[in-house]
Amino acid sequence: MSMSPRVVAVFGATGTQGSSVVQALLTDGTFLPRAITRNCNSEKALKLKTLGAEVAQADLWDIDSLKQALSGVEAVYGVTDYYDPKNFAQGHNSEMLLGKNLVDAAKAMDVKYFIWSSLPHSTRMSNGKYANVYHFDNKANVDDYLRDSGVPHSILHTGWFSENLWNYNNLVPVPDSNCLELNVPRYDPHSPQYFTWIEWDLGQCALALLKHYQDPESEVLSCTFYAVSAKSSYTQFASILQQALRKPVSFVSSSTTGMQEMDDMYAFQSEFGLYPHATIPDPRLINLGVKFHTLEEFSQEIKGRYA
Repeated sequence: MSMSPRVVAVFGATGTQGSSVVQALLTDGTFLPRAITRNCNSEKALKLKTLGAEVAQADLWDIDSLKQALSGVEAVYGVTDYYDPKNFAQGHNSEMLLGKNLVDAAKAMDVKYFIWSSLPHSTRMSNGKYANVYHFDNKANVDDYLRDSGVPHSILHTGWFSENLWNYNNLVPVPDSNCLELNVPRYDPHSPQYFTWIEWDLGQCALALLKHYQDPESEVLSCTFYAVSAKSSYTQFASILQQALRKPVSFVSSSTTGMQEMDDMYAFQSEFGLYPHATIPDPRLINLGVKFHTLEEFSQEIKGRYA
């Protein structure tokens, strides 16, 4: 008699974070990922299906669709996208409402374990100085809601995505030269940044928590973990990139991204740091078997993009 599969619903499965989690679950084989998406027929969703994931349709604004998608699910990887046009149009608190919908649906469907992808509360951490970084505070407010819900959970904090180099053009060629510029606005050259190589490191963090949440000795439940690959200043990162790419890389911090909230986000990170009290990489995740990658390994791996 075959055991029924241990299904993990992965939200944002066609995005940067979710696809890393789906990939890690498929590679490992302990769990069957159910990729939750608004459009099951998108190219990315169909690709996940061919790789072996289940694909289910749900919309975070529609709690009945969430309950349906969570039917028979053991665990959830939850993430929301503040800048999704549909969510963004609903105002500054939209992401918090979506996160709460997801927690409510998980509770209603008796989900056994919930991993919530989150960020620090910039208003609280800065004593009100940076009160407009909504995509941080929204997620952090869901942390509180999740803790109060009674749903067994862990919170997984991420850093600045290393993939931003090309997804948001933070590393670009300087015209008429062999040089590259690492451009991050409003950032002190010597302030630390917390980097997460999403593709290679986030999925294995989620997998480690999923594999150990039932084991009381692992102390996974009700804890906050840091899915952060490395801590470094952007100046140090530029010199690591320079060594790997074998062309000059300089760090430049411009005065604005052109968007107030993003400017405040970077100024907050530069002044206060994302996780000033955390040991990076997280020794608890290392003990659970996570093998974080260094900035040097990342820089070697991406050489082809900047050849």
